[in-house]
Amino acid sequence: MKNPAILPVSLAPFGVNREQAATLIGVSPTVFDRLVQDGTMPQPRLPVKGRCVWDVDELATAWRQLPHRGGASHLDDATANDNPWDRKAAKR
Repeated sequence: MKNPAILPVSLAPFGVNREQAATLIGVSPTVFDRLVQDGTMPQPRLPVKGRCVWDVDELATAWRQLPHRGGASHLDDATANDNPWDRKAAKR
């Protein structure tokens, strides 16, 4: 007999392990470790001694602080009227 899922599919976990956290942000576990070490990603929580669990909301917040290609640290850095298509048209 198969084991039923502990959590319903509709209920996302609050915390994830190292490999899941790395996958969540799209990098390898080794790269994730470096991001945690340099403070780019949050430190894990310790529900019990020896068990590291990353808070999914903290990961999402740290992810949104990463710079975009081109230098902006997040979408709010761009002005509301700044449109790359308008800039291109203005050069014509």
